[in-house]
Amino acid sequence: MDTRLPFVPGILVLLGLVVMSLTLAMGFGAAELGFANIWQCMTNTCERSIYQTILLDVRLPRVLMGFLAGFALAAAGALMQNVTRNPLADPYLFGIVAGAALGATLSGLLPEQFQAFSLPFAAFLGALFAVFIVITVLMHNNWRRIEHLLLAGVAVSFLLSAISSFILYFGEAFAANRVIFWMMGSLARADYQSLSYVAPVVLISCVLALVFSRQLDALLLSDESARTLGVNVDKVRLVALVVCAAMTAVVVSYCGGIAFVGLMIPHIVRPFFGITTAKLLLSAGLIGGCFLVWVDVVARTIVTGQEIPIGVITSVIGSVFFLFLMRRM
Repeated sequence: MDTRLPFVPGILVLLGLVVMSLTLAMGFGAAELGFANIWQCMTNTCERSIYQTILLDVRLPRVLMGFLAGFALAAAGALMQNVTRNPLADPYLFGIVAGAALGATLSGLLPEQFQAFSLPFAAFLGALFAVFIVITVLMHNNWRRIEHLLLAGVAVSFLLSAISSFILYFGEAFAANRVIFWMMGSLARADYQSLSYVAPVVLISCVLALVFSRQLDALLLSDESARTLGVNVDKVRLVALVVCAAMTAVVVSYCGGIAFVGLMIPHIVRPFFGITTAKLLLSAGLIGGCFLVWVDVVARTIVTGQEIPIGVITSVIGSVFFLFLMRRM
């Protein structure tokens, strides 16, 4: 039975879901605010100034960051699975989280006078470093073998994680705890400045992916079939992998490790919107954004007075989903 939805009506429904999720999510938190107060503040008529501070300066950037992070990870996962033709592919296969963790570790343990680079920027450089290692190793050796790409990512991830653990073991306790909490994933650092860094990277990456969407669709058949259609397979695959790496790296840099979003969401979306790149990327991104917004709501409300790292929650959900997926396959 064909369960696919018409693309345009389906996207409109998803956009409505996005607006509803972003609005409702702002009502949850340590301070109890009614949705009437949310509407008043959104129309610049806040009943009390503290409401405006809570909603517009604290919750709104956090909700927007959650949506952007979920969108980027889900879109990158959909792109990665199409490019590698592997349904178990995930944006973290490059060792991006391990590379970002290494950058964050080095940034946090440097002497104060050398900490001109913030933790997010150092984490971004570390994530790109991991991608650079993987691609450099494969460019001159079995670049066309997809399974080698996956194995190289796993190997780099273990290597960089070992280096990070070694540094943290001998490092200062407070700095080590800060890095460890960041590695679990959190939106607590979200503000408008971080949004100004994350949003352009995600937007440009998505535009690039859509520009190459027809060539990427040809890769779904096979490399040989794509070449017969005039597609430069190596160039298109390299562009797609760099796009995935950039989106994942910038999210990890500001939000820490948030696993399994890129694995789960494309599988949930694919039966309803198909496998073509443009449709899958946009629909997976919108649903992934809503998903992470509500995961963050659970993370900051499920335990009174405390916040659970969102990476812990996505890992629990994702591991169960992964085992279910493996059993079906």
